[in-house]
Amino acid sequence: MPYLIYEPNTPNKRIYELRFGVNTIGRGEDNTIVVLHGYLSRHHAQIAIAPDGIILTDLQSLNGTFVNELKIDNSQIKDGDLIRVGSVFFRFVDAISTTQSKWFSDVDTDISIVKQVSPEETRVVFKDLLDENKKTRSVLKLRHKDVQQRAVDKLQLLLEISKQLSSPDEPDAVLQKILDLLLEIMTVDRAAILMINETTGDLEQKAVKVSFGNPVETPFYSKKIIDVVLEGGNAVLTHDARLDQLFNDSVSVMRQGIHAAMCVPLKPRDAVIGVLYVDNLSMADIYSDEDLEFLTCLTNQAAIAIENSRLYKKMQAEAVMRDKLERFFAPAVSKRLREKGQLGIVEAEVTALFSDISSFTKMCSIMEPRQVIEMLHEYFEMMVEEIVFPYEGTLEKYIGDALLAVWGAPYQQTDDADRAVRAAIQMQWAVRRLNQKWVRQNKRPIQIHIGLNTGKVAAGNIGSERLIQYAHIGDTTNVASRICTLAKAGEILIAQSTFKKLKDRRLPLEKMPLVRVKGKTEPLQVYRVHWDKLS
Repeated sequence: MPYLIYEPNTPNKRIYELRFGVNTIGRGEDNTIVVLHGYLSRHHAQIAIAPDGIILTDLQSLNGTFVNELKIDNSQIKDGDLIRVGSVFFRFVDAISTTQSKWFSDVDTDISIVKQVSPEETRVVFKDLLDENKKTRSVLKLRHKDVQQRAVDKLQLLLEISKQLSSPDEPDAVLQKILDLLLEIMTVDRAAILMINETTGDLEQKAVKVSFGNPVETPFYSKKIIDVVLEGGNAVLTHDARLDQLFNDSVSVMRQGIHAAMCVPLKPRDAVIGVLYVDNLSMADIYSDEDLEFLTCLTNQAAIAIENSRLYKKMQAEAVMRDKLERFFAPAVSKRLREKGQLGIVEAEVTALFSDISSFTKMCSIMEPRQVIEMLHEYFEMMVEEIVFPYEGTLEKYIGDALLAVWGAPYQQTDDADRAVRAAIQMQWAVRRLNQKWVRQNKRPIQIHIGLNTGKVAAGNIGSERLIQYAHIGDTTNVASRICTLAKAGEILIAQSTFKKLKDRRLPLEKMPLVRVKGKTEPLQVYRVHWDKLS
């Protein structure tokens, strides 16, 4: 079976198995191989696996597909070829068994394997080390009494705990897994994990587990014991909290009837992010120094797992945000936005481009819904990824078959109006090329009409806290839509305001008679762009 190796000979190396038939590569989630990278198109390239050969085809991507650094439209590939899609590298291999020593190791040399061990063979089964009924001074359920053997068993337990907490689960799932492991290994009545809220700084109960009955709904832990741990940053063991002078004024200790308790700070680095608390309600003097030492080691592993889970969740959120940014902004602009952070509402002068498919309603009445969606998908991908973004425009939204793009926000350039008009011209040429392709495929051709207007808007993120959209609010975009409605199939019309901002006066423009549009008391001066006179 053939494979693609993502970023070979780097720490980020990943292996993708290719299936028989067509395998697609791109940013879209419907691809066989999904890579969230700004220089990949949504559907960038495909690899077709057939008995007579393996063919790599570029899917009209914006940044191209390369084999051994030669740009290709389609090419047969062979074992060891270096494939670049945009700026992402892959190594193609026929089979791992014959090439792994060459492409899967960091050093291109022969190796002599003395022994191979499966990770599963090193996995520790807790029941092999634990004994539920073992009566010892410690609440650790270890089988052995011998000090040296117990030290080995504890090390094995901690290693296995580390393995089981290493998977990138959701933070809440990690917390519950920590308590499940804890109660499997130690005899405690109740356990809880409390975390410091990163926003408010408040301590919040996040996970609870008891050895009997259902978890209690109200907080059961001693606030006084936890405060001591948070303030001092050290683990605490109390044989009988009711008799300890340090806690003799603690209402929770008396009310809960806490006999023995242990509390350990969750401290992955310098700062305490929470605590792990366990207690016993029936027996005093039940926990030993060995128990506190082991619980501290377990909690250290837990703190790292929690921190890793948080980081993983942030990475996922950032990946989603990057994907959203790359849907609406050119890669260079989305990079600058990520560096700057959230975008507040600002006033800006922009050139708005509104394009629409002519006679779209009639077209929909004679086409199957799936055909319409497929047509729009291919059309919008070409308009945005191959035209709007390369001309450094911002996609605001799709409205059915219409498209609204803006130049001048979130970043302004001196030639925004020229870029917008040039993009409109390229859109018309792109539709002509697309129609030639569709006619060969027995699909219906289309025509579009485009309107442009320049003026002031309020630009920025609007919406609720969970659902935001970068938008441009103002009459400028409304007028661009009205001008688009005036344009006939295959036409580009620009407003007087856009005409005044153009630096390139060589464009073939025709001044039109004054026109009235809905919502404006004064007639508008518009110009027709004779785009078909430009090569």
